[in-house]
Amino acid sequence: MIALNPVDAIAAQAGGADRLELVTDIAADGLTPSRETFAAVRSAVDLPVRVMLRASDGFTAGDAAALDALCEAATALHSEGADEFVLGFLSDDGGVDLDAVTALTEVVGAGAGVDESRWTFHRAIDRAADRDGLRKRLADLPGLDTYLTAGSARGVDDGLPTLLAEAERAGTPGYEPRLMVGGGLRLDHLPALRAGGVDAFHIGGAARPAGWAGPVDAAAVDQWRTALDAPVPVG
Repeated sequence: MIALNPVDAIAAQAGGADRLELVTDIAADGLTPSRETFAAVRSAVDLPVRVMLRASDGFTAGDAAALDALCEAATALHSEGADEFVLGFLSDDGGVDLDAVTALTEVVGAGAGVDESRWTFHRAIDRAADRDGLRKRLADLPGLDTYLTAGSARGVDDGLPTLLAEAERAGTPGYEPRLMVGGGLRLDHLPALRAGGVDAFHIGGAARPAGWAGPVDAAAVDQWRTALDAPVPVG
């Protein structure tokens, strides 16, 4: 789930979250946090923390200078101990920007061996011109273990058929990474998704009853934890 700071992280852990996505500037859909914020969150909780690598709103990496600056920020975070990341970039035609993705994964140590960094390709996939083609182009990149997706740029309501179809393809070429569903996700989506084989879920605003201006609420997280710990629906 999304955390913006140590207070969020502590509440998320208390409520039963099992992984955090650390971002800043949620008004821009989540940008790269500072090295200091990462260090504070890592000290506050013992959950895995995936750090967003994204410098501006949208899903392009920008020009060479912008990518270099993002690589420098990623290097600093990696030096601070971050070893899990969230990223994803598209070219102007909606294809994956493989150069930008490769540059970032290389600077954070993906493919470095036993201790390689692991990373999530985020909801840029929901804006891709060819979802299947994007997955296959990324299939050989080391460290990629998760796709975060709503199945549609409009959210899970519209993307549910796509999500269920992709869940059926789990383990086939391009579909080996875990499918994590997020983006307009509600509790009432869980029965169909879980029955379809989805076992990873990502929330942000759903854990903030007061909206993004307020902190994560541990009780709201616990409601999701309880729902996910219930038996998987059958039939």
